[in-house]
Amino acid sequence: MTASSKPAAPVESGTQTAEAIAQSNEERSRALRDTLGEFATGVTVVTTLDANGQPVGMTVNSFNSVSLDPALILWSIDRSSLSYAAFTQCERYVVHVLKGDQQHVSNLFAGRGADKFGQVKWHAGPEGIPQLDDCAALFHCRRAQNIEGGDHTILLGEVLEFSAGGGEPLVFHRGRYRALAGE
Repeated sequence: MTASSKPAAPVESGTQTAEAIAQSNEERSRALRDTLGEFATGVTVVTTLDANGQPVGMTVNSFNSVSLDPALILWSIDRSSLSYAAFTQCERYVVHVLKGDQQHVSNLFAGRGADKFGQVKWHAGPEGIPQLDDCAALFHCRRAQNIEGGDHTILLGEVLEFSAGGGEPLVFHRGRYRALAGE
């Protein structure tokens, strides 16, 4: 039986209690998250400058290509993210595709409140945007559009510059980092 065809929680006298509905919704959300986890993704860190000119960055695995002409990419950010305002209001940002040996970078930028940039090698790239050193690929983008999507906002970015550094990418699948299978 799939999560979408899962029977609803038992109903007493034709109505569900608020607690039963919340539990049912929570179970469905967990099942959906687990099912989405079957899709392996690459891992990226997106960086920008906040309104005060301070470096901001976060780990993102919702990165995807959209179009080659014009060159567009997308990624999404949770509306409750501490970096939400910085990314939804910035003009430019950099998407860094992490290498397989950069799990520590992914974990660092997935956390809250740490001095992230004090623990990695980086430099100011075009427009002063923080650029992490030694990544598999980089995409310098201009924020083209924000699209509301449930509890997230999808950021559509125009790719201005890009480069490939090579190496095996960091992959995430079923809630864990994975190595690519050999050729």
